[in-house]
Amino acid sequence: METNQRLPLSGVILAGGQGRRMGGCDKGLSDFLGRPLVAHVRERLDGHVEEVVINANRNLEDYRALGCRVVCDRETGYQGPLMGIWSGLLAARQAWVVFVPCDTPALPMELVPRLWQGVGEHDIAVAHDGERAHPVVALMRRELADDLGAALTDGERKIDRWYARHAYCHVDFSDCPEAFANLNRPAEREALERRLGI
Repeated sequence: METNQRLPLSGVILAGGQGRRMGGCDKGLSDFLGRPLVAHVRERLDGHVEEVVINANRNLEDYRALGCRVVCDRETGYQGPLMGIWSGLLAARQAWVVFVPCDTPALPMELVPRLWQGVGEHDIAVAHDGERAHPVVALMRRELADDLGAALTDGERKIDRWYARHAYCHVDFSDCPEAFANLNRPAEREALERRLGI
């Protein structure tokens, strides 16, 4: 597969959290090497997907200024990443949707084609770095939206439990485990800036 081939996918960046471990800041808009974190993440999707959507719950105009469609959680109260995934599935225009969190600026540039190649006959493909899975870095069928909505109505908030209801697989990224570093604390951001800014 050509690495710059645009695939029939929607890309959704999950930026709707409270950022509690970062002092309550809007992580997606926080500075990383002179640009908002979300801009680094978007680069991993651009050129590979038909559209990029940002799931956010505050500072909406700042996110729209990045040139993406912005969708809020369908229900208020910061209910976690499953709510963001559901909202993204409902907003997506393509039959397949790839999700990435806003706080992983070093994701592999070939993330999307590798997930697409790895999903096979499954409904969900989840990135795995060789030691652990990263459930919010995933590709899934848009048609799962109804099932996820029902699960949320029943009180489900655990991604792993919802994935287990479907045919899912892990896609091996053990060649680049450092790419999945997510920035939950200021010290983590500073360390990754030092590593990537060289």
